[in-house]
Amino acid sequence: MSLCKDCFRGARHEGTAEGELTTVDGVRVYIAKPPGDYPKDKAILFLSDVFGLQLINNKLLADDLARNGFHTVIPDFLNGDAISDEMLDEHGKFDIPKWLLNHTAEHTRPPLNKVIAWLKEQGVREFGAVGFCFGARYVFELAFEDAIKVAVVSHPSLIKVPDDLERYRNEAKAPLLINSCTIDVQFPPEAQEQADRILGEGKYEPGYKREYFEGCMHGFAIRGDTNDPKAKAGKEGSFKATVEWFSKYL
Repeated sequence: MSLCKDCFRGARHEGTAEGELTTVDGVRVYIAKPPGDYPKDKAILFLSDVFGLQLINNKLLADDLARNGFHTVIPDFLNGDAISDEMLDEHGKFDIPKWLLNHTAEHTRPPLNKVIAWLKEQGVREFGAVGFCFGARYVFELAFEDAIKVAVVSHPSLIKVPDDLERYRNEAKAPLLINSCTIDVQFPPEAQEQADRILGEGKYEPGYKREYFEGCMHGFAIRGDTNDPKAKAGKEGSFKATVEWFSKYL
């Protein structure tokens, strides 16, 4: 499995991050807390794309989740080696296989596990997880381990089809929402149809739903160009679906 060129493309969004950057057991973490009171025993793990904490988009979306009542945490599971957001402007060549060699589960899970352990020490007992592109792989892994209560993935990468979908049906317990789109090498229409066949129509009892955003391309939920009406609708629609899914199951 690998990533595609669209994993490194998209638009940079405007805004100022409102959360807090801190370090937890040597791992950088962005924390977005809801205004006012909120359930202290629940948190959402925001598992980013390859741009991680480098890209303002990820922080802004975490802030949006917090404004909707969800304590949201972005762990730097890329170990300080996120892709620079300058790639969005350069559209140059990038050695994807080489980068992936240093970002396997062997590298990414230790920092993620440290943050989960820290959150448990803070009293968190129930986790939701949302993953974008690269991060979606780890939402699946956490669901396989029954480490999360509810799962959302948007334009997922590094998912083996049909193997991971069948494993999800057979082993996971977390209700799953998939935000999908028209142009996506990583999770193309054939894979989307297989997901529906394997998990849909009640085959996955905990809960399954796939949203589809016409005219959008891989990356739309986090790096969509808001000047493009279809991309804007996809970004906003996938966020709305995500909030509704977490509100229902977390």
